[in-house]
Amino acid sequence: MKFLVILILLLSGCTKTKVNPSTPPTDPTTGGTRPRITDEQLLDSVQLKTFRYFWDFGHPVSGLARERNDPNSRDVVTTGGTGFGIMAIIVAADRKWITREEAATRISKMVSFLEKADRFHGVFPHWLNGATGKVIPFSTFDDGGDLVETSFLMEGLICARQYFTENTPLETNLRTNIQTMWEAVEWNWHTQGGQNVLYWHWSPNSAWRMNHKLNGWNEALVTYVLAAASPKYAIGKAVYDQGWATGTDFKNGRSYYGIPLPLGPDAGGPLFFSHYSFLGLNPHELKDQYGDYWTQNRNHTLINYQYCLANPKGFRGYGPNCWGLTASDNFQGYAAHSPTNDLGVISPTAALSAFPYTPEQSMDALKYFYYNLGDKIWGQYGFVDAFSLDRNWQATSYLAIDQGPIVGMIENHRSGLLWRLFMSSPEAKSGLSKLGF
Repeated sequence: MKFLVILILLLSGCTKTKVNPSTPPTDPTTGGTRPRITDEQLLDSVQLKTFRYFWDFGHPVSGLARERNDPNSRDVVTTGGTGFGIMAIIVAADRKWITREEAATRISKMVSFLEKADRFHGVFPHWLNGATGKVIPFSTFDDGGDLVETSFLMEGLICARQYFTENTPLETNLRTNIQTMWEAVEWNWHTQGGQNVLYWHWSPNSAWRMNHKLNGWNEALVTYVLAAASPKYAIGKAVYDQGWATGTDFKNGRSYYGIPLPLGPDAGGPLFFSHYSFLGLNPHELKDQYGDYWTQNRNHTLINYQYCLANPKGFRGYGPNCWGLTASDNFQGYAAHSPTNDLGVISPTAALSAFPYTPEQSMDALKYFYYNLGDKIWGQYGFVDAFSLDRNWQATSYLAIDQGPIVGMIENHRSGLLWRLFMSSPEAKSGLSKLGF
């Protein structure tokens, strides 16, 4: 009830997200009547409404983040998306949209459920049943531990442990339970018998049949950092050097639109590569022998932006205010959109989660999405997952893994909150140090 009162106040303009209650001015660029608000109010509004996906739409039994707002899969919850949702809840508590106690209570509910849910050598599956805690297969052979999704969950839980530091029974128990869960993850099990590389999946039914090595540049840097930091099941630096830092898509060294790209596939790949691990890992001055990760992520984003400006396929709508290619739903299903896989689909999470790297370009996109396209793509939980002006198509879906980074990365741009929390943890310090950062 307290949250509903706060939410009503926020949306009615009685707090710092206040909207001018007078007749909204006409938008001279569109002729629309969406009210103009300050940039800070707009960021507040987007973060708050997107956070509601995790708060209002969290699974009623477990509190975990539902995979998507599909009425046919309401019990499917996502472990990685839950990690992002936990970070969104921390942001909401810090901005006083919910109380600290409400946030700690909800996250405690999640942790209590996870303690009883299916795990495989301490590693959680990609999907769980939010009512029973039983694994839901992500694919035929992906019905066991998912190390990358588990690392995103742990990224969020470590931020929560660092945030809830008061000596109350609620917060003390929460920290203790998170620590126990973190220490139980057998990261080195996923070296498949001591190889110098981590494997993404293991199944009690199919063993290592997925055989997906975690190498080349992608979204999983935090997986290696946490695996190196484990107090009981750590990997060595050789696993990072000979596993992660290998493959055709690790080193790049080419330039696109005059912008050098140190790492990654051709033209950088989808933008979520620069979001998921870096909700917690602060890329500022983060360097090792392979790269400078601020340069990597900023240049990756600028290449994506410049590609949309160049618009070599001539899709309608692309431009300086409408850009951002990453994994999302599309008119055919789902795809990892990028300059090398461009279907004319813009995913709002791409530009909005890039705020730390491209604040001006991201703000231009946000204003266009909100003021110009708002009636089409602004809904119950913020911006829908994707749209295509070329095809006059917009999704009706929201996905946890896309909504969460919007809240968290905007907050890192505004205050650095999640970066401070995660980087203050002994896990971040020891893992990065061990790997040579």
